[in-house]
Amino acid sequence: MQPQPRHLLSRPHHDGSALYVEPGPYRIGDVVPVRFRVPAGLGESGLWVREVHDGEPHVVEARLDRSDEHERWYVAQVRVHNPVTPYRALVGLRAGFAWLTGTGLHAREVEDAADFRLSVYPPAPPWTSDAVVYQVFPDRFARHPGTPWPPDPVPAWAQPMAWDDAPAADGRSAGRQLYGGDLPGLAGRLDHLVRLGVDTVYLTPVFPGRSSHRYDATTFEHVDPLLGGDAAMAALSGVLHERGMRLIGDLTTNHTGREHEWFVRGRADRAADEARYYYWTDDEPGYVGWLGHPTLPKLSYRDPALLHRMAGGADSVVARWLAPPYRFDGWRIDVGNMTGRHGEDDFTPEVARAVRAAMSQVNPDTVLVAEHFFDAAADLRVGGWQAAMNYHGFARPAWEWLGDPASGLRADGLPVPLPHRPAAAMVAAMVDAAAAVPWTVVAHQWNLLGSHDTPRIRTLTGSADLVEVGAGLLFTYPGTPMVFAGDEGGLTGATGEHGRVPMPWDEIDAGGGPRWDAATFEVYRRLIAMRRDSRALREGGLRWAVVADDAVAYLRELPDERVLVLLARAPWAGAWLPGQLLAPGAEPEQLYGDGALGVGAHALHLPGDGPGVQVWRLASR
Repeated sequence: MQPQPRHLLSRPHHDGSALYVEPGPYRIGDVVPVRFRVPAGLGESGLWVREVHDGEPHVVEARLDRSDEHERWYVAQVRVHNPVTPYRALVGLRAGFAWLTGTGLHAREVEDAADFRLSVYPPAPPWTSDAVVYQVFPDRFARHPGTPWPPDPVPAWAQPMAWDDAPAADGRSAGRQLYGGDLPGLAGRLDHLVRLGVDTVYLTPVFPGRSSHRYDATTFEHVDPLLGGDAAMAALSGVLHERGMRLIGDLTTNHTGREHEWFVRGRADRAADEARYYYWTDDEPGYVGWLGHPTLPKLSYRDPALLHRMAGGADSVVARWLAPPYRFDGWRIDVGNMTGRHGEDDFTPEVARAVRAAMSQVNPDTVLVAEHFFDAAADLRVGGWQAAMNYHGFARPAWEWLGDPASGLRADGLPVPLPHRPAAAMVAAMVDAAAAVPWTVVAHQWNLLGSHDTPRIRTLTGSADLVEVGAGLLFTYPGTPMVFAGDEGGLTGATGEHGRVPMPWDEIDAGGGPRWDAATFEVYRRLIAMRRDSRALREGGLRWAVVADDAVAYLRELPDERVLVLLARAPWAGAWLPGQLLAPGAEPEQLYGDGALGVGAHALHLPGDGPGVQVWRLASR
């Protein structure tokens, strides 16, 4: 076994949480106190803050606010001069100076990309800090007992399936397979969600389409009758809100289906208003399709009329579903990274801001989340999208740390196998991604271990124990956790399509079976309950404490609570942490796991057990 790693807490630290930054919202002209924590052994000669106004940096001195034998705290006043105001710390050292940015302390010149930021753009609403989002693929969740099956008539595009049939892993048949899940079926199974502890339902598209995934909408005006229609949507919303839960919809602002009413009119009559909503070409099939797919013609925002129709007022697509009787609490925007982008066109920020403005007019307490499989930082810094599905800064790094090399799975979207990396690679990727956006975004990113577009986490890890480690990361890391329906019971699938497995309700009702792991459900339930019981886990800052090949430990902190998280994918050497992390006279409170945190006279010892999840509360008041 490797020697015990040194802890990382002897480094200066700052993040955007309430322990370090006076909470917003901010307006241009506000002066915001920002605080920096410096360990006592650094021997700094002072600390200054470099803030940037109108693209030009200038430096202000921070004053020493308080100190003890372990650390010193500096505070500076940063003026919010631009919509996004960057700043970093300059730390005087014996050998010169170093910059403190979101990626740590650097005794060299560094790029501005990782500077801390104050943003005036409205963050996701406060309720999202407490939320646990549950993604439902409607066709595969639950079929109401009163729903005739197969439907009469069967849609021309559909291949009716028995509920227990395995989905196709790829090919044309994957989108044609229809299992018959509907909104009344979901409404009848909400007790499962309540038992799990989730409070926000995110539905993949509910508009009519010519596929089971419905990302090829034929209209944005109605809910697919196969799902129960408009009345079923209103009824589901009513039941959810009566239970104190929320509802997020899924909208394709990037494209429609080939049978969408707009496209049909525009294709038939190039003089029609709707013809200007699309990109037409001289090559087959005569228009631009999303990623070349002819079934998904891409929308063009060159004509302002399209944006007005999509997000221009109370009758717009975006707004009408937020109003009664449907009362969506937000939108997840499909392929938000591509919306408004084609060739020389880049209307993405304009579209995002317009969607957000339309939502705010109906209900300012709604949330706007973009699907983005890659680095979304540039889009997330300029307003509009309030968060992204965090594949880049959470899911991919976690897959590479926890993935089973023998799974045979490929790295997402790449022609190479999924790598198996040490924790240092995972942490570096997470740190880089978090440093590229304001903390108000980090704190509300939709973190996930998988979705309807990826392999199932149980298949990727090959182990229920490692699913627990992944879930431990999901529910203790900054952001809003999102669970794909069925992951909480260990459902499997090697591709996104193959992972769209119908929920095995017979086994769920029976307390478990070959397809449903009741122990994994209990893991998710307990971790969600723990998160709800700790404000530090929901809103606190993040300090990495230990990074070994097979284990990580970090602190989630607020002024009134400190929680220590230890995640291990395998047995490891353990590590020592400073004893002052534990409140004077206190004993660690075990929130999760059964590993003992060693408490010495001046140090705490992390156990080397693994795989597993351990969480302790070290201080509260």
